[in-house]
Amino acid sequence: MSCNNMDKISIIIPCYNEEQALPFLYEELQKVTSGMPGQSFEFIFVNDGSKDKTISVIKGLHKQDERVRYVSFSRNFGKEAAIYAGLKTATGDYVALIDADLQDPPSLISEMYEILTTDSEYDCVATRRVDRKGEPPIRSFFAKRFYKLMNKISDTEVVDGARDFRFMKRQMVDAILELSEYNRFSKGIFGWVGFNTKWIAYENVERVAGETKWSFWGLLLYSFEGILAFSTRPLHIASLFGILFCIIAFVMISIIIAKTLIWGDDVQGYPSTICIIFFIGGIQLFCLGILGQYLSKTYLETKRRPIYIVKETEEKP
Repeated sequence: MSCNNMDKISIIIPCYNEEQALPFLYEELQKVTSGMPGQSFEFIFVNDGSKDKTISVIKGLHKQDERVRYVSFSRNFGKEAAIYAGLKTATGDYVALIDADLQDPPSLISEMYEILTTDSEYDCVATRRVDRKGEPPIRSFFAKRFYKLMNKISDTEVVDGARDFRFMKRQMVDAILELSEYNRFSKGIFGWVGFNTKWIAYENVERVAGETKWSFWGLLLYSFEGILAFSTRPLHIASLFGILFCIIAFVMISIIIAKTLIWGDDVQGYPSTICIIFFIGGIQLFCLGILGQYLSKTYLETKRRPIYIVKETEEKP
């Protein structure tokens, strides 16, 4: 495919309380589009139930630029729902996904487009951070551990430092939309659908305005979502714990019987017995917790609730 074709490019921007950052982002997107005069664009802002004036800012942008489109949720459904809604709304031959805080450099969009239109080997161009400058050390530490753990226990590769910022061909977008599961983990979904991806590395950039919406605990719970969504290894671990403790119990029973019958040694050790009971009880509760998490995800999927509910769009305000 040649860059000379009049291709339509959809740029999806999930937004949650980003009224301060949106004017800066729009200015950068204007620079990108002015540098790509041969292509048409649509900017799809997905308002994820923001509590500030995000939707008002988006509507203002829509009035001054007909390329600006928007989807506004009835409440906060989360970034994963916003990504899915944006992908469903996009009509472009190519679709880009970018955060509103300018931690994803919009200037890379033209380079991404150039790669996909000149190298037929690739279906997607994605970005990854080479460092975590500016992040709290504890968050960086656990993030690195998560990526290593995820790639060990899952068949789906999740690249260390991967961002949601990516540029995809329509075929890949359509494949992602076929995965309409309620419990979503996009980084895993992008890898699961396959397609050849070229990675672009860049240094971490601080957000241009506003505050991050991700707390440490929020990211920790999100990482659990990823593990549960793309690996059944925790269930195997729970099964191995059961087998291991059955073996240990059999060995200990044999030792106690032998000591009593051969040496006449009475069974003693109340404190140690209580510690063992608590330890084994804790392991049992841990394994039940793993089973409960998978069961809860299955329960939510079977309810078949919508991933999001639209309150208004630019077509139906």
